[in-house]
Amino acid sequence: MIQNDKELEGTLNRIERFRSQVLHLRNVETNPKVYELSAGGFVSELARMNFEVNEYLSLHPNRFIEESDLIAA
Repeated sequence: MIQNDKELEGTLNRIERFRSQVLHLRNVETNPKVYELSAGGFVSELARMNFEVNEYLSLHPNRFIEESDLIAA
């Protein structure tokens, strides 16, 4: 799970790299089956990372402070 804005930035950069890779595959791969096999892992990872970004952005920053206080106690 993303814990801070720096991790968010890193994840967003990684998402962009993965999207670029999938777009490249779409443009160069002529065989649909090979494309699906090649892109499948990237698409799954994009879904996971996007879920983490949405989860992080849905919480107010104070929630992370409260949770870390509970863990430390």
